[in-house]
Amino acid sequence: MDKIEIGVIGGSGLYAMERLEVLEERQIETPFGDPSDAFIIGELEGRKVAFLPRHARGHRLLPSELNYRANLYGMKVLGVEWVVSVSAVGSLKIDYPPRDIVVPDQFYDRTRHRADTFFGNGLVGHVSFGDPVCAELSGWMAEGAEAAGATVHRGGTYVCMEGPQFSTRAESEEYRSRGFDVVGMTNLQEAKLAREAEMSYGTLAMVTDYDCWHEEEDEVSSDAVMEVIQANVEVAKEAVRETVRRIPVGRTSPFRGILRHSLVTDPALVPRATREALAPIVGPYLG
Repeated sequence: MDKIEIGVIGGSGLYAMERLEVLEERQIETPFGDPSDAFIIGELEGRKVAFLPRHARGHRLLPSELNYRANLYGMKVLGVEWVVSVSAVGSLKIDYPPRDIVVPDQFYDRTRHRADTFFGNGLVGHVSFGDPVCAELSGWMAEGAEAAGATVHRGGTYVCMEGPQFSTRAESEEYRSRGFDVVGMTNLQEAKLAREAEMSYGTLAMVTDYDCWHEEEDEVSSDAVMEVIQANVEVAKEAVRETVRRIPVGRTSPFRGILRHSLVTDPALVPRATREALAPIVGPYLG
């Protein structure tokens, strides 16, 4: 199987990449069940890329229904080093209006019902997650978004809430009081799992609305959000293309090898079924 160094996870509205020269669609079986959709393998800017529509084509999966483990496991099996995520978010700052892009460098967890680790079943691992995104990849993504003509804000905190409902006003004001920047429903679990799988992860957070805190704006609705998403999608596609151009050929993720110091279970005691299930991720460290 050819190695595909770059993976792209498309968020709301981004279900296909028109400039991606599709070579094949690949269904990947995982120990965690089915990914959101088939991985669309193709060439973009002369590079092999694996594209996955996060919510499935036609937007059929809630944020809480996403099989995050299967999605990121599939990326690992394909050989991905760099995971470029695109997602819709609400703004928590007046200076970040709809259609701007935020490239966050921190997350705050408000989810409750999601599996977000590959470990367990007889294997314990604790990865470092103080800096939850790859600074190198995030820099290329910010440059790519700027080249696409977007107003880009580098850094900031992404609050990951459970959904599918939007925030209450009390929640929105609480997030703002803590100095958070944007709120979304999907990216934290992806970032955690990418780190455990030794892949780099970065987010293009496409602002669609002011959440519900802005007194002069209408309360956020799906119709209003989707209208802005459609406008954001074209910029997002161009930003992804520009990002792909900036990722050096053959460069491996700086997180390659972190599991060497993160697995704490005696290898001799790891159950065979767990070894086999996680072989693409932990195989090199269990002997």
